[in-house]
Amino acid sequence: MNTIFRVAKTELRILFYSPIAWFLMIVFLIQCGMSYVGLLNNTAKVQELGGIGALYLNNITARIFLGRSGLFGYVMQNLYLYIPLLTMSLISRETGSGTIKLLYSSPIKVREIVLGKYLAMMVYCLILVAIVSIFIISGLFHIQHVETGMLMTSILGFYLLLCAYAAIGLFMSTLSTYQVISAICTFIMIGILSYIGELWQRIAFVRELTYFLSINGRAQKMLMGMVTTKDIVYFIVIVYIFLGFSIYKLKDGMESKAWGIKAMRYVAVLASALLIGYISSIPAFIGYYDATFNKTNTLTPRLQRIMKDMKGEPLEVTGYANLVDGKYYVAGPDTYNENLGRWEAYMRFKENINIKTVCYYDSALSNPYLFKTYPGKNLKQIADQFAKMYDMELSSYLTPQEIHKVIDLRPESNRYVMQLKWKGEKAWLRVFDDMQVWPSETEVAVVLKRLQKAKLPKVAFVTGDLERDIYKMSSRDYTMLTNLPTFRYSLVNQGFDVQSVSLDSQEIPADIAVLVLADPKLDLSANAKSKLAQYISKGGNLLIAGEPGRQTIINPLLSALGVQMTSGLLVQETKNDSPSAVMQEITPFAGTFYKPLGGAVKNNTRVSTPGAAGLTWSDSSAFTIRPLLKTLPKISWNRMKPFDPEMMVSARVDTTDVPKKDIIARPVNGRDPRKLGIITFSPADGDVKGPITTAVSLVRNINNKEQRIIVSGDADLIGNAELSNTSTANFYFSTGIFCWLGGGEYPIDTSRPEAQDKKLNVSIKQIAVLKIIYVWVLPAILVLCGSILLIRRKRK
Repeated sequence: MNTIFRVAKTELRILFYSPIAWFLMIVFLIQCGMSYVGLLNNTAKVQELGGIGALYLNNITARIFLGRSGLFGYVMQNLYLYIPLLTMSLISRETGSGTIKLLYSSPIKVREIVLGKYLAMMVYCLILVAIVSIFIISGLFHIQHVETGMLMTSILGFYLLLCAYAAIGLFMSTLSTYQVISAICTFIMIGILSYIGELWQRIAFVRELTYFLSINGRAQKMLMGMVTTKDIVYFIVIVYIFLGFSIYKLKDGMESKAWGIKAMRYVAVLASALLIGYISSIPAFIGYYDATFNKTNTLTPRLQRIMKDMKGEPLEVTGYANLVDGKYYVAGPDTYNENLGRWEAYMRFKENINIKTVCYYDSALSNPYLFKTYPGKNLKQIADQFAKMYDMELSSYLTPQEIHKVIDLRPESNRYVMQLKWKGEKAWLRVFDDMQVWPSETEVAVVLKRLQKAKLPKVAFVTGDLERDIYKMSSRDYTMLTNLPTFRYSLVNQGFDVQSVSLDSQEIPADIAVLVLADPKLDLSANAKSKLAQYISKGGNLLIAGEPGRQTIINPLLSALGVQMTSGLLVQETKNDSPSAVMQEITPFAGTFYKPLGGAVKNNTRVSTPGAAGLTWSDSSAFTIRPLLKTLPKISWNRMKPFDPEMMVSARVDTTDVPKKDIIARPVNGRDPRKLGIITFSPADGDVKGPITTAVSLVRNINNKEQRIIVSGDADLIGNAELSNTSTANFYFSTGIFCWLGGGEYPIDTSRPEAQDKKLNVSIKQIAVLKIIYVWVLPAILVLCGSILLIRRKRK
């Protein structure tokens, strides 16, 4: 051991007596300083400017230090520039100058030479870590409630990556007497280990091997605050492989043995390393530590309990990837390892999850333009074109006839979908047409509950009197709300079962959780009214949504509840939109229904109601009634005098004459704007200023349970058109009201506490001073220290 330390000391002396080590430290410090100050300055600008940007300013620790644009991400992307320059001379300098022969003839063992030189590199890597730690320590003071645990794991990941690169560089320096060639070989090997995980993913055994050998993403998990024994062992194994190779390469120069014996040495090192790696990758043997404040890398407690209830029989996850479907890229044969990574968090709590993918080609039912895009070609010819694009043979895919014998995916539009199977039960897990695409913990938890035969709330929608239809995609209907597979917030994806019921010909199912009566255009029959009254009297939960102009149909049904829809139409002051497109404020009480809805209340995100009537209620009602939605004060009112919204270009609260300049001189719905009018608030006509309530909740205790009812003066707010608008809170509100009506268990809450690191403790002016210190003063001190040392060395 003393010999190893002496070799390391000698190597460090040589290293620091050359300009290269000092030059790299100075450049590294400057790059870190510029990156940190730049990210800090950008964040401070957002904070000081305020507005919408400051509202969403959170996770500042990750913003400044992590990710591709963060300090660690930037530094790690450039590590391959530093390490080869440091390691290229470790052994090649000895072999090139002939001093290696002196080492061979000395009593020093080869492994002591290799380990001593590697120890010197580990010390230098610690110096680089110390430089990064300057900015870590600064972050502790500059960021309020900084994610300390995440920064500590990031330092660990950074150091392990440095050590792995150093081991690679050390071995490469044994291959040539030319230092430049050693450096180039190090570049190449780091590149191979970075991209090998993307190679040969279509071959089952090989992709497991390449996935283990891939260095890409190993340190990234630690940057995000997750430390696993599998990743730590990986870095140790990489060091073991290349140090072992280095030792045997040097021994090859000393010994005259058959090439087969020499080759077996390398094979033994590699085989033992892969065995250790394989054992460490077995899910049951993997240890985890999540250092984040909110445990963002760990399943939420609710989902953990669900996973623990599934012990015993394995969970089978079979993905069906359609070659010609637009979501084929999500989990095709080339993304096996990526798909495996998505399930790793679940395997932490259930080791026996078996994942496989079935590839086929069939009509893309969700893409009506497929055959128009390839005119004159049949499905097989189109599929062959796609296969060539992915460098695949069409013969490796199941034909439509073959996949139909296995499973019928047409109800899922032949899109990419996963079938989960456990104890003989099966359920679909879908991907969605949004930015996230992949199902979140909420959607996965729902599917797992279906496999466990949990009782999910059923929602029945009344039909028969031209109510809103749950199977049509017109703007007024409710397919997106209820059973659109590709919409994440559709009820079927959030833990509800939906069905329709005709009150004229069917009884109301006894097992439903909620009954919905949405905008009937015709008067309900006496039989239907009787069934509805009985349902209410028994304590059934109910949603009634009406529309302006149909008060005569809805109000008789609401009379028993003590609620009425007012006459007239709600309008809002506007210059660009239809006056009847009224924005609603969500009350704080409604925000308690569903956490994301509460977030919308906090962020002042509003609900859009394109044509709504106000609601009034009696204080003597048997129900406790509370408002859920209200129009905006000052700029909204209830208009009593009828008008055609398409004939109006703007609305004004005041009653003064409207100047000509306020009339918008642009075509509206194809009409001449000069022939369109502007409506104004008119007390003489019975107009009433806002805020006006448009949705209320009703609660009472009956038959030993709490009955919950919601009445809305607008049925469009949960229709297909409004749920397609991502700038409003309509889809949060729609999910929230059914969460409340259904008892609050679904959707399953997988939310986490908000991040605490939302504010900086430094201003832009202070950052300017920090820039001088980090980019100029500290590097100047290093330059001075290095110059003094080198000059003194030269004099000696």
